Amino acid sequence: MQHFIWNIDPTILHLGPLQLRWYGLLFVGSFFLGAMLLTWIFKREDRNPDIIENLLIYLMVGAVIGSRLMHCFAYEPEFYLSHPLEIFKIWKGGLASHGGLIGVLIAMYIFSKKYNESYLWLVSRVAIPGALTAAFVRFGNFFNSEILGLPTDKPWGIIFERVDMIPRHPVQLYEASAYLILLLLLVTLYKKISPTLYTKLAPGLFFTYMFTVRFLLEYTKTRQADYTTSLPFTTGQMLSIPFILLGLLWMLWVFKSLNTTHKE
Repeated sequence: MQHFIWNIDPTILHLGPLQLRWYGLLFVGSFFLGAMLLTWIFKREDRNPDIIENLLIYLMVGAVIGSRLMHCFAYEPEFYLSHPLEIFKIWKGGLASHGGLIGVLIAMYIFSKKYNESYLWLVSRVAIPGALTAAFVRFGNFFNSEILGLPTDKPWGIIFERVDMIPRHPVQLYEASAYLILLLLLVTLYKKISPTLYTKLAPGLFFTYMFTVRFLLEYTKTRQADYTTSLPFTTGQMLSIPFILLGLLWMLWVFKSLNTTHKE
């Protein structure tokens, strides 16, 4: 069986000592498209779109700091505790999505206090471009030939020639596709249901969907952490479980409140 061979250079071009990489272009590009989505949302709900530029700065800083710290201390703690200055060398790679979300949630809380915005309203609306960014990050991983899938004999297996000649699950594409479906689902709900209900429902749906996908797809990934535990779960799965539980409890609270309101 002949499999598709992937051998794209992760660097688009060199500018002296600087490099323009596909990952960075996709990451920044997702924020640009996210700004367009947020502008549409803010105008649709008669909110001030002038604060979006500052909001994006908060979100980007929170995402980068959170994802970097999570990678360092959840996936390679021994190395980074022994070489703490390496934490700041973010250009070498190493970002973890769980930490990125935590960083974004903290950044939105700080932003909501400074700009007197509803935190829950903000979280539910940012979930839409958040799903887009998550998808673009996984496309970036694909261009980097990283976060590889396990070997497979399926016809859709891909050979990442920069790593080895073994056909593997294109798990980056699985995950990116799932997040694009989440984006479509969130936009559809946003347009179909009331703003109040969407504000309540979206965060729980986002947490449950995204991290259930992440948990399940870990079964098709190679090991990411540089250590092993006696637990039957990977590091990525263990980090996903709290978000899944939070999402399920959140949605249970929403449906319970709806039933209570309906009875009254």
